[in-house]
Amino acid sequence: MNNYTEKQVECPHCGHHITLTLDASNGSQEFYDDCPACCHAIHLNMQVDHIEDDIKLTIDADDEQIF
Repeated sequence: MNNYTEKQVECPHCGHHITLTLDASNGSQEFYDDCPACCHAIHLNMQVDHIEDDIKLTIDADDEQIF
């Protein structure tokens, strides 16, 4: 599996398209990134599946917490 991959996502706040470079070398991760257009925080959850050789990325707004 290539440790670095690029994903195109859409900001959940303003709809701006963002290209993210993801580093899968540390496995699955949860992190935040700021939208370069509206500066709001974006919650990102990256799940690395080594068996399927795939990276799944889910995003939501910082205020959309799932319980």
